[in-house]
Amino acid sequence: MNAQEILIKPVITEKATIISAQNKYVFRVARTANKDEICKAVKTVFNVEPVRVNIVNVRGKQKSVRQRSGRTSAWKKAIITLKDGDKIDLFENN
Repeated sequence: MNAQEILIKPVITEKATIISAQNKYVFRVARTANKDEICKAVKTVFNVEPVRVNIVNVRGKQKSVRQRSGRTSAWKKAIITLKDGDKIDLFENN
C-alpha cells in the first residue's frame, strides 16, 4: 500500500481541532494499516516525524430511515502526535 491509500482523509471535528493545539492530528486511515505503516505514510506525505501514533477502531452506528434499519460502516482513525515545532497544514493551499 502506498501512503495515499493509507491516509484516507483528515478528520475535521470540534474535538480534533481542539487537540490540534497539542500537536495531535486525527486522520481516517485504511482498515488494514498498522502503526508502523501509518508512521511511514505521515513521514512521506507531510515530511514530519511522528512521536506517537494511536489507533482507534470506530464501530458503525445503528441507523434507521423510515421503516428500514441498517448500520454505517466501521472505520479506523489514527491520532498522530508530533514533536513541538512540527506542524501539518491541512487547510493551506500549496
